[in-house]
Amino acid sequence: MTAANPEAWLRGATALVTGGGSGIGLGVATALAREGCRVVITGRDAAKLARAAGEIAAEAGGEVLPQACDVADREAVGRLMAWTEANAGPPAIVVNSAGINVMRRSMAELAPADFDRLVAVNLTGLFNVLQAVLPGMRARRDGLVVSIASIAGKRAFPLAGPGYCASKFGAAGLAATVGLEELPHGIRITSIHPGEVDTPILDQRPEPVPAERRKLMVHPEDIAACVVMLAKLPRHVVVPELVITPTYQAFA
Repeated sequence: MTAANPEAWLRGATALVTGGGSGIGLGVATALAREGCRVVITGRDAAKLARAAGEIAAEAGGEVLPQACDVADREAVGRLMAWTEANAGPPAIVVNSAGINVMRRSMAELAPADFDRLVAVNLTGLFNVLQAVLPGMRARRDGLVVSIASIAGKRAFPLAGPGYCASKFGAAGLAATVGLEELPHGIRITSIHPGEVDTPILDQRPEPVPAERRKLMVHPEDIAACVVMLAKLPRHVVVPELVITPTYQAFA
């Protein structure tokens, strides 16, 4: 990367996007492909990933490689990293967008198994991804990691439920602390904290969300634009946290 053209490095760079089959991950993968990145998308559903890869390639062009993986499975994440390096090259950009919520989410209703799964995917999944990608980035003394978090990881948000909030608070703390540790190695870690976003996760809300409200929410392409902006910043700066909300949603 040169000072005159700091974004030129994106062309041909490898990007790994978890949760890339739909929602925010799909939007981010599409935007990075449009910038010329070689993009690996991963998620649990191989058929969904294959469809998403075709959609991205048709819309944005470039090389899009799907590979199924559950980020909650530490060994599977290790295999994913080995596969990515062998088939696409070492990832210069990693976007952890894998995340879930459940419908029965209040403390009175939250099943212990659902709580465990929320933590496994939303928090431990981030740990597993970081543990897999950071050694290579340290060796190269360069890398950008973006964690898609939530304002429910910065403020108590009853609508999201205590299990989701706990997992996202943990993910925010993990990313912030690891980010401080890795700055001397040239690795920049950013947590993006969205407010309400129009994604399939809304289908897990206890009450259906009207179409009129969904139109006013943050959209995946809005968050994708933030990721591209972060990737185009000079390597000597870092944005530890970025909050993005719809204009109707108060946050202070």
